[in-house]
Amino acid sequence: MLDHGAIRTCFDDIGLGAWGDLLEPVLKERMSASAHGDFPRWQAVLGRLAQADDAEFADLLLQLAPWRKGPFDIRGAKIDAEWRSDLKWNRVSNRIAPLQDRAVLDVGCGNGYYALQMFESGARAVIGIDPTLLYVMQFLAVTIDRCGIPVHVLPLRLQELPDPRRAFDTTFSMGVLYHQRAPIDHLRQLKGTLRQGGQLVLETIFVPGEESYACTPETRYARMKNVWLLPTLAELSTWLLRTGYRDIEIIDESITTTDEQRSTPWMTFESLAEALDPEDPTRTVEGWPAPRRVVVTAIAP
Repeated sequence: MLDHGAIRTCFDDIGLGAWGDLLEPVLKERMSASAHGDFPRWQAVLGRLAQADDAEFADLLLQLAPWRKGPFDIRGAKIDAEWRSDLKWNRVSNRIAPLQDRAVLDVGCGNGYYALQMFESGARAVIGIDPTLLYVMQFLAVTIDRCGIPVHVLPLRLQELPDPRRAFDTTFSMGVLYHQRAPIDHLRQLKGTLRQGGQLVLETIFVPGEESYACTPETRYARMKNVWLLPTLAELSTWLLRTGYRDIEIIDESITTTDEQRSTPWMTFESLAEALDPEDPTRTVEGWPAPRRVVVTAIAP
């Protein structure tokens, strides 16, 4: 299902030709029924998509739900995902270094929505990584008519990549940092992917406060159980400075709203509305400040 020849070509272009031999066995194992019991069903959906007429196409895509990132418009099928990811991209795309001719790594890329936007913005190659196999299958579905583009979503975690040799011009980590038990280690790993002078684009949840500190939810945050550290903006800047980044700049701050993240027919489970206190939507159901997100850019030394 993955085009290993095209993936190898992309690696070669970035200067990471050795990755082909190292990762192909891992990728083949991940893209199999042994990795996920639903893989045969998803594989069958993709097989049918290629021959589907427009009326059947949307129904097949719906079988790959839940769709977390979007929207997509494929052959007239409008995928109204949980996240209006276009809103975030519109806020930040003109504030980052131009992506023209850049090699880009998108960490925690989900179904590749942003990776495709990066390519449309001129990137010469985009490698997206995400451990959730369904998201890889969704990416293959939405690019079924775009074979040959140098954009690939691979079922991998950042720490599973071979030595990246500081090969990327821009690395994105959006919505990943607060899921890390050791955020400093994550920032160091991201720095290791960037060439000297390359740009990190980091998005994370933060807590309000002028002082430098971070909070750890006792159990859950906004019903998410895998949230570990929520820094203030001052603390986040300290983490980046201590990790060796320079030219740190906050390019966007926003409070996540139920217009941007919500349940839809393409993602029918509970979403942000159910994570907020119904009597005080400025707080989560656990009593934390409602999600505030920041996008920061920084330069690798």
